[in-house]
Amino acid sequence: MFEKTGQLPDKYLAIAILILLTFGWIMSFSASLGHFDSYSYFFKQSVYITIGLALAFTCLKIPLYFYKKYAKWFFVFSLVCLALVFLPEPIGRTVNGSTRWINFVFFKFQPSEMMKIAMILYMADFLVRQEKDVKKPWMGLVKTLIIISSADILLLLEMDLGATIIISLTALIMLFAAGVYLTQLTFVGSSLISAVGIWLYIDGLNGGVRWQRLTQFWQTDLWINDSEKVWQTKQALIGIARGDWGGVGLGNGIQKYTKLPEPHTDMIFSIVGEETGIIGMLFFILTFGFIMLKGFKIAKGALKQKRKYSSYVGFGICTWLSLQFSVNIAMNLGLIPPKGFPLPLISYGGSSMIFVLIALGILLRIDMESRCEYSKQKNYV
Repeated sequence: MFEKTGQLPDKYLAIAILILLTFGWIMSFSASLGHFDSYSYFFKQSVYITIGLALAFTCLKIPLYFYKKYAKWFFVFSLVCLALVFLPEPIGRTVNGSTRWINFVFFKFQPSEMMKIAMILYMADFLVRQEKDVKKPWMGLVKTLIIISSADILLLLEMDLGATIIISLTALIMLFAAGVYLTQLTFVGSSLISAVGIWLYIDGLNGGVRWQRLTQFWQTDLWINDSEKVWQTKQALIGIARGDWGGVGLGNGIQKYTKLPEPHTDMIFSIVGEETGIIGMLFFILTFGFIMLKGFKIAKGALKQKRKYSSYVGFGICTWLSLQFSVNIAMNLGLIPPKGFPLPLISYGGSSMIFVLIALGILLRIDMESRCEYSKQKNYV
């Protein structure tokens, strides 16, 4: 299973990842100070980061053809784990009405985070195989939708709309980037969007609640209305405004204590803004942007070498992380309603941190294989 390439990881990419990881480690501790057991959060996050780095280092030694060979079984295993959360306690775990976790006593595992990388690995293999069968494009698209919906159904039953959106968009963007079923994908996508739009419009004319829920967030004046629907966004914006250019200093933020819900997870970017200011937010955004640009360049380089599986995996990883990053930032800035989207490498959380680091380890491995002089002899994919 392990195989050396004779190459070291890209030092600039690895350093950027470690810098952002350290920055997130510090910020997650500061954001958790509003909890009585903040040191417990700090200790757990340290353990999660250590496990994630160990697994990422292991991924540097595993060739991509291993993932291609076992992608189907990894995907099936992830589906089984998604189903296991519905078992009664102590196995399944429900928090705030959402059933998303498997309880391992000391660690609550969230299978949806594993499904994000599992979907990418399997979809890349599926795209490579489907390129050989272009005579039945509609059948290929139907197969794709079945793959995506098999995960989406379980995620929606778990009340995890955020993961459903990220996983579905990542898979469909991979499909689009691969240039497969473009006509069919455009037709089906346009039809679905039009149908949903018409349905929502009719629902609004009939006084339905769905249209109101969709539009209320943007119609409500945040600074006048104190409803629960806008409270979290309002407090996030207040925190960012308090930070100004230089921030109030690490640990000196006040929004995390009683005002801002989930300051160490979904809304941690607001804490970054409050305590490090615009300078800190720009540092984070530019560092993450550098990592993603390098990642997309790695995917492009693999494609030039006709290593399509590696290219699709690299593109899928960067697409997933970019989507999650963009949505979380938009959520903290009040551009979209709050939803459960952890900020990659920054937010507190075991499952998210571990699988993001695994994904980045795979990305570094793709680059190492691309720079290997004997890649053709070693059957790199």
